[in-house]
Amino acid sequence: MGLRSCGTLSFLFALLLHAFHTKFEVQAGISSAAGGRFYQLESSNVSFQVLDDNSEQKWGEKTRFDALKTERNRGNVFSETKHVRKRSVQVGSSYRTEYRRANEEVKGSYPRQSDPHLDTSTFALSGDSAHNQAMVHWSGHNSSVILILTKLYDFNLGAVTESSLWRSSDYGSTYTKLNDKVGSRTVLSYLYVCPTNKRKIMMLSDPEVESAVLISSDEGASFEKHPISFNVLSLLFHPAHENWILAYSHDSKLYSSMDFGKKWQLVHDNVMLGRFYWAVMGLDRESDVVHIETRVAKGRAQYVKCRAQRCTEANRQYLFPGYVDTNSLVVQDEYVFTQVTKSGRASYFASYMREPFKRMQLPRYCLPKDMHIISTDEKQVFAAVQEWNQNHTYSLYISDSPGVYFTLSLEDLRTTRGPTGNLLVDFYKVEGINGMYLANKLVDHRVKTFITYNKGQTWALLPAPATDVAGNNIHCVMPFCSLHLHLEMSENPYTSGPITSKKTVPGIIVATGNIGTELSSANLGMFITSDAGNSWRQIFDEEHNIWFLDNGGALLAVLHAPTPIRHLWISLDEGKKWDRHTFSLAPLYVDGVLMESESDNHIITFFGHFSHRSEWQLMKIDYKGLFTQRCMDGDYQTWSLHNKGELCVMGEKQIFMKRRPGNRCMLSQDYSRIYSSEPCQCTAYDFECDYGWERRTDGKCSPAFWFDPNAVAKSCSAGQSFLNSTGYRKVLSNNCKEVGRNVYSPKRLGCRPRPPRGLRLSTGSGELSAHVGSNVSFVVHLQDGDALRTSVQLDFGDGIRITYANLSRADDGIQHIYRETGIYRVTAVAENNQGSDSCVLYLHITSPVERVYLSAPLVAVRGKESNLTAVVWPNHIRTLTFFWWIANSSEPIITLDGSISFTFQKEGTNKVTVQVASGSTVMQDSRDITVKEFFRSLQLSFSPTLDEHNPDIPEWREDIGRVVQTALSQVSGVAANQLMVSLYPGLPTTAELFILPNVLTPNEHKRQTQEELQMISDVFVNLLNQGLVNFELKVDTRISVFITQQTLAPLVDSSTLYSGSAMLVLISVVFVGLAAFFIYKFKRKIPWIHVETEDSREKEPEVISTVSQNDNMSKVNLADFPSGKEFLEKELESRKRGSMGRNMERIVTREYPNCTNV
Repeated sequence: MGLRSCGTLSFLFALLLHAFHTKFEVQAGISSAAGGRFYQLESSNVSFQVLDDNSEQKWGEKTRFDALKTERNRGNVFSETKHVRKRSVQVGSSYRTEYRRANEEVKGSYPRQSDPHLDTSTFALSGDSAHNQAMVHWSGHNSSVILILTKLYDFNLGAVTESSLWRSSDYGSTYTKLNDKVGSRTVLSYLYVCPTNKRKIMMLSDPEVESAVLISSDEGASFEKHPISFNVLSLLFHPAHENWILAYSHDSKLYSSMDFGKKWQLVHDNVMLGRFYWAVMGLDRESDVVHIETRVAKGRAQYVKCRAQRCTEANRQYLFPGYVDTNSLVVQDEYVFTQVTKSGRASYFASYMREPFKRMQLPRYCLPKDMHIISTDEKQVFAAVQEWNQNHTYSLYISDSPGVYFTLSLEDLRTTRGPTGNLLVDFYKVEGINGMYLANKLVDHRVKTFITYNKGQTWALLPAPATDVAGNNIHCVMPFCSLHLHLEMSENPYTSGPITSKKTVPGIIVATGNIGTELSSANLGMFITSDAGNSWRQIFDEEHNIWFLDNGGALLAVLHAPTPIRHLWISLDEGKKWDRHTFSLAPLYVDGVLMESESDNHIITFFGHFSHRSEWQLMKIDYKGLFTQRCMDGDYQTWSLHNKGELCVMGEKQIFMKRRPGNRCMLSQDYSRIYSSEPCQCTAYDFECDYGWERRTDGKCSPAFWFDPNAVAKSCSAGQSFLNSTGYRKVLSNNCKEVGRNVYSPKRLGCRPRPPRGLRLSTGSGELSAHVGSNVSFVVHLQDGDALRTSVQLDFGDGIRITYANLSRADDGIQHIYRETGIYRVTAVAENNQGSDSCVLYLHITSPVERVYLSAPLVAVRGKESNLTAVVWPNHIRTLTFFWWIANSSEPIITLDGSISFTFQKEGTNKVTVQVASGSTVMQDSRDITVKEFFRSLQLSFSPTLDEHNPDIPEWREDIGRVVQTALSQVSGVAANQLMVSLYPGLPTTAELFILPNVLTPNEHKRQTQEELQMISDVFVNLLNQGLVNFELKVDTRISVFITQQTLAPLVDSSTLYSGSAMLVLISVVFVGLAAFFIYKFKRKIPWIHVETEDSREKEPEVISTVSQNDNMSKVNLADFPSGKEFLEKELESRKRGSMGRNMERIVTREYPNCTNV
């Protein structure tokens, strides 16, 4: 939204970074919201650049949470350029005051001679009528100096050809031209101001004429010129040291200066634009440290930390292990963020308080496609995440204080794209009220505005005003009708934008919006709340720019219109009554407004032009005459913060002070806004659901289906205790007190002895290949077990073994160097007095495939061949080598085909691992196959709702299979270890249920067990047909399980025992075979037999199973099953559309269970 076209004026805005160095950033990869104050708006004719150096920008003041919008410079440095057409007409200063109530029409207003007036004066920048760009700087902080740089930009040449520098020392009443002081032939292109000492000014000359900087230490009263050897694209000032500057050049090099630009030194080359940061004071040990993202290859970068003047290779630190994605480094407050993409999936990492990086943990099936860091205020991370099933919306996630574990706050936030493709998320932090936010959410294809008072735990619609601006009743009943607000930040900091709030006046919000069923750009009006969003009033029926004056005690409104104006409106009673003032006899095209609302000078400066051919006009307005005196104690009143009548907000009752509406007294800058604060007793909504938990409709938190709430930290050793989450974690900055029984805080439990479980072995880089002689780091991870009492032995596969007394000693990784090429079987064994666990990693030295998927039966028959197929993504043109590691084999089966047949001779669980090598790329996948003498299986289907939540990845299928297995066991009473459920890839979601014989049944009772399996199968068929099997996927979402059909070989037996009916079936097969041979042999002699060529595809024969004793045995048509080559082609084609790439369509092919092909 922001500043839109004004008549024939065309504005295109690009927010530029690093004048004050933005607090938040946004680009590809991880991005964040911006806090910069330098802006640019462009068109084909004229531009207007403005610099706001009044104050340090706090996130949410001018930059909104929604925004995530900081743009990188595109050939221009930070300034704000707005194109206008202007020529010169001068008029004298004048004023006229009128007033009206908020519900009165303007046309009915008349002058009131007794009203206080505004003192105005106008100054025209004579002689610069041809200049089409201007940059304005007001030092603020009660300084009377204003600097204006006007330029003539030649759009054909793409360069500045003329410039003039103007200076005022009387708040803009008069200006002096300074061209002689900077050099009459010097062409100035940009103006920068030091944020820590605004008396220091730096200006750049146009590099087409000369490459130099002009430095002033006295607010532009005098300048020194210093030549430089590079072209500056952007500057970054140090947050504490006024003379320290980083400069980014057009050739991607980073320079530093420690004397405010007099001398420069190269820091690093190949630096990514906007991805360099000064040290954060109090966190980085040295204040001259810089954090840099450097490009090393296409799509790959490194995070480098060094000192600004000593960044040689020997002095550089590489704090992240391995490469990161380009444009992903964000250094913000206590955090450092980065991103790594492997196999099409992005992983996000955070370093808190400069500690080692940890992977950011989102809910398991969030599967983010994109992430933007919105805020790190109060040591908590707000992130906008685009999940796997979202295209135009994002979800809001909130972290714990270390920024590792995230929980969902609000789904389907509205997003748009800025002029340069930057992401804009409609999310706004209300200033002055702790925990209060506004957001625009997509609900049933309609955008609606929601509000929260407890930092995102609950959200509610905004109530509409009872009457409109004219006093007419508004009939708007929630939830069908409500108030909706535009939450974008103004692209020009010198227009207020559609929404504004201020910490000096908590509870007051002014915004542009509409009333109805959804957010709209039509029928816009201006709305205000004085009680923190509980009730709203309409103050204008047209869009206005509104600013806070006098430390927030007054409101200034200027019509947002495509035509010139000469009136402004001021209210001293929170918008109930407005006084109209005429500030110019001739209408003015207003391009921007400069003010320092928290100063004592009460000066406003309007920038604009009278016509398209006029010179730049600067109008100084002094509104001090509106007030009679400074406010005293009796001029204030109190009000209580509440949420729809509930006085406890963020765990406390707060009473605020504000000036009595209508009092014409000036507010003191230091008066206390909070009158009193009293903590409340904690409730469920003072807590957010912990990681892995979800909030139900009744307000309670319950574990998600994929989360194990009884898991114990591996560092918990016998004899110790740990804090077990109850599903809640207290909202940060919430001040409630728990009274009586502690029901929400974690419970301290004793650690019990546990055997090691879920042992995993990986390399530190995550790769399964390495170069000879390189230092390979192995990481051993134990999912569960007593880590302090568990020893680990690592066999590197080259004759060297190493043993650690406990796993904690291996937390930093185990280093090893391989001296020869080959494939090494690296084995890790974890053991304690409760048991042991092991895992294997096959490491290729000097060889890199992106992903491999092993398609294998979940259950196989002992003594029968089973087909194993490896599907590789992407499809390689070169020959692939497949390495098959089956069970505990010490040597692999090596093939050039992606499928093999293997016969398992031993019952039990067998691990199959396939590795695919192509050149130097190696990837692997593993499956556990259960081998049995016989079993029974059924085909299952699910409620269609499950398809909407199916991300089609192996982990999800495994978890759903486990949940279905549990549900089947509970409803039938059959032991869970006799049931296995395997979900097929693709849509619709289907599965196969395997019913296994009881392992305790002796072999001599085999036939009895077969009959038992048939009885169990019949029970499941009955239960499934009656719809008695279901499970809860998420809150208020239950999935029913149904039977589809029995598999083609439901009962498999490898014994030699035959029944009479089985023998009959065998004879039938022999007969059919002889008939087929007879037809084939004499087909040319039988006229009704169609003759095919040798290359024609013959019909697959029908095969009748000979192992079942059921009369209703299904027939198997082999033509219904793909061949190994066809299956591989279908699987590869599906993976092109599937979730392996995460940007493709989903798999629609079906895994056919190998166990039925017998």
